[in-house]
Amino acid sequence: MRLFKKAAAAAMVSAMAVSMVGCGGGAKETTAAATEAKEETTEAKKEETTEAATEAAKEDAKKAAEAVDASDVADKKIGISIYKFDDNFMTLYRNELQRYLVEELGFKKENVVIQDGKGDQAEQTNQIQNFITQKYDVLILNLVQASSAPEVTDMCKEAGIPVVYINREPDVAEEDRWSADGLQATYVGCDARQSGTFQGEEILETANKGDINGDGKVSYIMIQGDPENVDAQYRTEFSVKALTDAGMEVEELLKQRGDWDQAKAQQIAQDALTQHGDKIEVIFCNNDAMALGALQAIEAAGRTVNEDIYLVGVDALTEAVQNVIDGKQTGTVFNDHFSQAEMAANCAVSFLKGEKVEPVNMVDYVKVTKDNAQDILDKLN
Repeated sequence: MRLFKKAAAAAMVSAMAVSMVGCGGGAKETTAAATEAKEETTEAKKEETTEAATEAAKEDAKKAAEAVDASDVADKKIGISIYKFDDNFMTLYRNELQRYLVEELGFKKENVVIQDGKGDQAEQTNQIQNFITQKYDVLILNLVQASSAPEVTDMCKEAGIPVVYINREPDVAEEDRWSADGLQATYVGCDARQSGTFQGEEILETANKGDINGDGKVSYIMIQGDPENVDAQYRTEFSVKALTDAGMEVEELLKQRGDWDQAKAQQIAQDALTQHGDKIEVIFCNNDAMALGALQAIEAAGRTVNEDIYLVGVDALTEAVQNVIDGKQTGTVFNDHFSQAEMAANCAVSFLKGEKVEPVNMVDYVKVTKDNAQDILDKLN
């Protein structure tokens, strides 16, 4: 059943990729047109190269997993630390990761140890040190602070233990170091720029492109996760960039951190609605937990989503997807934890087999609107 879900999700991503081709026009001088065409061709080649590399990495990881006999990993110990257990999305992710490691790859359940970082980097670092002391064979880490990756990678290198980072991406310099120094470290995740872009597109696909009051601009508030987290940074930037790239004028009424938390987001939205009232046309949330909180504030203020205000999130939590179906949320973005968990586990196995693993392995997001929300919900259930 899971394999069907993943295959269907992949098919949906492919179909959406085809539908995302855009076009523009206008009379230009011949030289300008030629230059533009050259630039577009160059950019297209870059995208094709990146996509080809990503697909190749996925195929290599898949082949590695298929080649594994249960006896190859049954006695291997895998240590996993999640930044915070009560995060909605990471709960889905870790449950799928454990299921896949045990049921499909053959790890013994007692050898798959998952610990709660409790949102405390010092606590998580202690967990990692304990994994190293107890001679675990491979680690999968969802860091509390992505900036701690260099220190953690060096610890693992000294112990000869490969590490797979998930969900929270270390910076480019650190990823480049893994490749340059031949370190057994990799990152598995999604490109947060894509998720932000999809949020902006969901607003552009509304009847008035987000300009509910018709004053020629989209007035919004932005509820961020952790501003130091690259996912929060990119989702914040690219959701708005999608609007401006489409020629829309925007007005930021408020940008405030909600730390991925529903209760904090509810309070932020409540205060903003009290201060700015009907001027708020769009509420962008870096994740669905915060979108759920914002919805509570919207309804308490007597506003109606998709009528006098728009609301978008990321993650495709089941409650949020149901809200999209019911018209209580404009859209969300499916952060495909099935494919990410599978990729992370496969990369861990490749390390155990002594195989080369690419430093970065990306999985596509899927835009979720009322048109496909029921299909996504069926997959999640």
